[in-house]
Amino acid sequence: MTGSGSAGVRRARVADLAQLAELASEHAAFEGAAPPPVDLARRLETLLFGTEAPRLRCFVAELNDGEIIGYATCAPEVSTWDGAEYLHMDCLFLREGHRGRKVGPLLMEAVTTEARALGLGQVQWQTPPWNTDAIRFYDRLGARAKEKLRYHLPVD
Repeated sequence: MTGSGSAGVRRARVADLAQLAELASEHAAFEGAAPPPVDLARRLETLLFGTEAPRLRCFVAELNDGEIIGYATCAPEVSTWDGAEYLHMDCLFLREGHRGRKVGPLLMEAVTTEARALGLGQVQWQTPPWNTDAIRFYDRLGARAKEKLRYHLPVD
């Protein structure tokens, strides 16, 4: 586990699923989104640990006492325009009171290290335009924004 002060970052484990689902609910509330499904922990278990080559990767920020205060999730995706794979970071979230304490860069480092390990040359993600703190954070990392709208279309 790599650390900064009293927090470190490591890969998620099965034992983290309940805390991870709770954090995902907090993340959804923070962004004003609908809450995740009640069986989120089970769904995440399948995505993170259910196969030999898991679809989703997850890194958690953990305090010395074992409390998980944040997470980042990512998965390989494909860019048609680039004709290449990249690592899509779906979520990066830290609980209120833990932001601005050098834990976010540790989570980003874990994600970029994963991209390198997979032989991928780029990480992509999105953040709401109202989340100015996140935008400042990503700008400080040297990331560049592209203007797009995100759509979703239910197929059920």
